Amino acid sequence: MPSRPPAVARVLERVTATARTHDLFAPGDRVLVAVSGGPDSVCMLESLVRLRRLLRISIEVFHYDHRLRPDSAKDADYVRRLAARHRLAFHACEAHDRPGRGASVEEWAREHRRAAGTAVLREIGGAKLAWGHTLDDQAETVLMRMLEGGGLDSMAGIRPIAGPHVRPLLDVLRIEVEAFCTSLRLRPRRDPTNRDRRFARNAVRLDVLPTIERVTGREVRRPLARTASLLARDRDELDAQAREETAELFDRRTLSTLGREDQLRFPAASIRALSPAIATRVIANLLHAFRAGRVTNEDLESLRDLAAGRPGRSRDLSGGLLARRSGSYIVLIRPSPHRPRGGTGHGSSDH
Repeated sequence: MPSRPPAVARVLERVTATARTHDLFAPGDRVLVAVSGGPDSVCMLESLVRLRRLLRISIEVFHYDHRLRPDSAKDADYVRRLAARHRLAFHACEAHDRPGRGASVEEWAREHRRAAGTAVLREIGGAKLAWGHTLDDQAETVLMRMLEGGGLDSMAGIRPIAGPHVRPLLDVLRIEVEAFCTSLRLRPRRDPTNRDRRFARNAVRLDVLPTIERVTGREVRRPLARTASLLARDRDELDAQAREETAELFDRRTLSTLGREDQLRFPAASIRALSPAIATRVIANLLHAFRAGRVTNEDLESLRDLAAGRPGRSRDLSGGLLARRSGSYIVLIRPSPHRPRGGTGHGSSDH
């Protein structure tokens, strides 16, 4: 085989190491690769194409058009041609609405893109959905969550693998992505909104991180990503302990049926006996099994407060759930048409 340019070989080595370290792929996996047309996702696709025999995977391509720019259809055309060049199946989806007034455009785009990709993955019977997050994205995420006052789970950053979602480029710097594309004479699409400093992540990328590096005289992206990796190790250990404690309350079969129940009861004493770090994780596990929707920190602290307090108190949680201390138990009750919806996570009453 012909020798590869150093910039290409470096990225392929990193992707291979990440895939093996985190078991991103299993032999025979059908992988849906999310490609926006930008440098990161193009680099990811070209890397996986070159590594697919080694990793023993098959590849299909997914593109989502947010329709937020007049020329966004050109991105889809570019990705379609890229997929055709490698004789890969191509799946395109597009948005049919726009962000609501006051909504975060980034959050809206991320949720729509993820939902569409997950739907396509299900349709094709795929095993993994690959996203092009890089080490720079990890560093930016850690810094932004630090500024938001995030805890361990938040500061642990982007997971290399979360269910079917995998991130093969998470140990690759963006400068290495650019060198990879240049070496292969690729011409990725450039999204001008990535230079718009009204978006917080762009400001962090373009201004904050370079300023920190200039002031400290050192590169900080790798140390920030290393911090995330170390915190992720601690998070995973706490999660494992929490799963054991959750299993003490409900066996796996019972947990799997909680989403179909109208109420969930669990002993307050069991929560009081745990350390705060484990207790909040156990509560989160129960809420997710109950299919309570998005779980907030306020929800977790409210339930710990109920476990520590006297019977007869109740709290409104997000998603309209009601939590009540009934004797020695905490009872979660789904919203009904006959009960006013809560959802602030702050409401409290004695009755």
